[in-house]
Amino acid sequence: MTTLVSTTDTVTRDALAVLQPGFTGTTAPDWLLRRVGEGLASVGLFGRNIHSPEQLAALTARLRAERDDVLVAIDEEGGDVTRLEVRSGSSFPGNLALGSVDDTGLTRAVARELGRRLAECGVNLNWAPSADVNSDPGNPVIGVRSFGADTALVARHTAAYVEGLQASGVAACTKHFPGHGDTAVDSHHSLPRIDVDLDTLHARELVPFRAAIAAGSKSVMSAHILLPALDPTRPATLSPQILTGLLRQELGYDGLIVTDGMEMDAIAGTYGIERGSVLAITAGADAICVGGGLADEDTVLRLRDALVAAVRTGELPEERLADAAARVRALASWTQGARGAASEPGADMQEGTAPGPGADIGLTAARRAVTVTGSGEPLREPAYVAAFTPVANIAVGDETPWGVAAELARILPGTETGTYGTGGASPAAEVLRAAGERRIVAVVRDAHRHAWMSEALDTVLAARPDTVVVEMGLPYAPPRGALHVATHGAARVCGVAAAEALTGTR
Repeated sequence: MTTLVSTTDTVTRDALAVLQPGFTGTTAPDWLLRRVGEGLASVGLFGRNIHSPEQLAALTARLRAERDDVLVAIDEEGGDVTRLEVRSGSSFPGNLALGSVDDTGLTRAVARELGRRLAECGVNLNWAPSADVNSDPGNPVIGVRSFGADTALVARHTAAYVEGLQASGVAACTKHFPGHGDTAVDSHHSLPRIDVDLDTLHARELVPFRAAIAAGSKSVMSAHILLPALDPTRPATLSPQILTGLLRQELGYDGLIVTDGMEMDAIAGTYGIERGSVLAITAGADAICVGGGLADEDTVLRLRDALVAAVRTGELPEERLADAAARVRALASWTQGARGAASEPGADMQEGTAPGPGADIGLTAARRAVTVTGSGEPLREPAYVAAFTPVANIAVGDETPWGVAAELARILPGTETGTYGTGGASPAAEVLRAAGERRIVAVVRDAHRHAWMSEALDTVLAARPDTVVVEMGLPYAPPRGALHVATHGAARVCGVAAAEALTGTR
């Protein structure tokens, strides 16, 4: 395709510098290396780009052969949202599990160990943590990705997570500003609207972001949400009132502002990614995240040229683009200095917390997060695991395994499993028929949000009162079952901890 200006032009280099694109494959394609050499300052990684730590380290090393200070970003929250372990499940519990334990030393240690593993692979920017206060129990996209519904708890754990992650030399990106917790709509699909007044916003949504800023979060990610109390016409990502007026001027934030994925329908479906990117930079964003679904050279060139054209027409002030690019480069410079500068693991653990970080810190945290109610007997014989599986949201994805079946089968050989969704005419009848005489372990995820799941569970429990229930999402439904286990997340280690609790093998 034709370009508007030479790739040696300063404006063009600045336009490339503010993009954070993705790509396909497990090696860096030639087009990506070429654009990095021309000024592209960041690259975003997703599960499709990773199959092993060794491969990931080789990939990031190849990128740095083109540009030593390139920002390599990833969406690695741990818990339900993992890219490092997308095909096996995470070695770290997510935010809700950490919030349920409410030990900031443990949260700091988990984040530090996760950051250490990222840094070992050459990743230096993590689009985490989520600082959203999950005040809407029906929230379809945040849920267990939040530390909880209590504002003060979310604030202190957000700060601890930022501190732990950045102690490993990996920049944090606190999200989703100014708060995605009070939404009933997933911004991957459409534009959520939050109708709260300014007092509520300041007393609830903004408190964790203030804590993150005080903790030194190197970047903040904007949310594709409409808050009429702040801006009645534009979502936060495109709003000067929110990004410049609120975040920069009122909260005093001076770090990098990154957009959420611009290909998400909340932006792409209304403005288009080119127009949306111009509006975002003009509003005060410094980096454009794109590539979760759009991952090719054409996307990069379209966005680059849209930004350059906006400067040429005067819509986007050249100084604003230059400032955004300078902030990207400043963060890249910080990551260079932070490389190898992290102190010894465990140095920041506080008295009374779990042992220092190590290979098992994630499992340690997952075990502490498990709660068990009921007076039923532990499992002693092979069981039948009925996994009631909702449709995964896009942030989590459906390629990451979850549940307790694999670990139960290891502890109790002969254990079998079946997966049940909304497609079956009568999931409960199918479960009872498949289980036979074996004890049933019903595994659910956000049972309070799914009527079909709750109804099936009621039917199974009525027929088989000795059924064990494992809730791996938000434990908002009343505990049911002879034993009820709440893991506060569906990470692989949460499944291991649940299986241990069910069998008394810990």
